[in-house]
Amino acid sequence: MDDLETRELRYFVAVAEELHFGRATDRLGIAQPPLSRAIRRLEQRLGVQLLDRDRRGATLTDAGRVLLREARGALDAVTAAARRTRRAGDPKRPLVLVTKAGASHELLQRLLHTPASEPGTAPVEILLCEVGEQARLLRDGRADVALMHQPFDDLAGFDTEALCVEGQVALLPAGHPLAARRHLTLADVHHVPDLPIARWPRLDGSYPDGPGPEVRTQSQLAQLVALGRTLLVIPASSRAWQWPDHVAVPVTDAPNVTTVLAWPPNSHSPAIASLVRSAAKLRDTAPPAPQAESPGSTPEAR
Repeated sequence: MDDLETRELRYFVAVAEELHFGRATDRLGIAQPPLSRAIRRLEQRLGVQLLDRDRRGATLTDAGRVLLREARGALDAVTAAARRTRRAGDPKRPLVLVTKAGASHELLQRLLHTPASEPGTAPVEILLCEVGEQARLLRDGRADVALMHQPFDDLAGFDTEALCVEGQVALLPAGHPLAARRHLTLADVHHVPDLPIARWPRLDGSYPDGPGPEVRTQSQLAQLVALGRTLLVIPASSRAWQWPDHVAVPVTDAPNVTTVLAWPPNSHSPAIASLVRSAAKLRDTAPPAPQAESPGSTPEAR
C-alpha cells in the first residue's frame, strides 16, 4: 500500500518546488485537473496532508517537506541507476569526475597527469560545476567521482578518500587597504564596512543573513571582488582562477579545508577503485604548501 510510483513522485516534486499548480502543470506538460487528482490520491494513500492550498498557490506541510527531500533522493537514485547501467555497457567510456571550476587546480592537474599504472585505469572526463553542485551530479549519476571539500560540501552518504588539507585566504580587490596586509584574521574580514563578505548558498539553497551580495557562481564573485563590492574567504587552492584585479591574503585562524575524492557507496567499479588508488598516491607524495606572499608584491605577481 505504501509503494510509490516515480510518476507521482515527479508530480509532487514539481508542485512542491513551484508551490503553484498552474506553474507545475506547465513544467510537467499536463493539464491541472489530473495533476490535482494525483496529488490528492497520494495524500490519501499516505494518510497525511502534503500541501496547504489557497487561491495564491500552495505551501508545504511538515510531511510535505519530508516527502520532497525523500522524493528528490529517490528520483535521483532511479536516474542514476539508468545512467550507470548504460555506462557500464560501454567498456571504453571515460570516468566522469566533477569538480568546482577553479578548485583544487594543482591537485587535479597532478591527478590527470599521473601515468596510468593502476589496473582498471580508465580515461577521465572533467565536468566543471558551480559551488555545491557536485553532490547532486554524483547522486543522479551524471558524475562517477567528485572532488569535494570538507566542511563546505554535502558528503552525506558518499565514500571518500582524503587527499589534502589546506588553509584559506581572503580574496580582496587589489586596491583595498586590507590587500596590503601579509596576514589577516576572520575578525579582520567579517565586518568591513565598505567591503561586506559575499554570501554563498547553504546546502539547502538558502542564503545566510548579512549585508554582502548573494553569489552563486565564481564568475559573479570574481567581478564583484574586482569592482570593490565584496570579499570572500576561500580555500587557498581556489586562487587558481583569481584575476589580476584580485589579491589573496592568508587568513590565519580560518578553519582548514580538506579536499576529498568522493564516490557513490558500495561501488564495484574497477575504474573508480583505480582512480582512488592513484589519488591516494598523490596524497602521500604531496608537494610542500606554498609560502605566504610578501606584502610588497604586485597584484600581477600574486
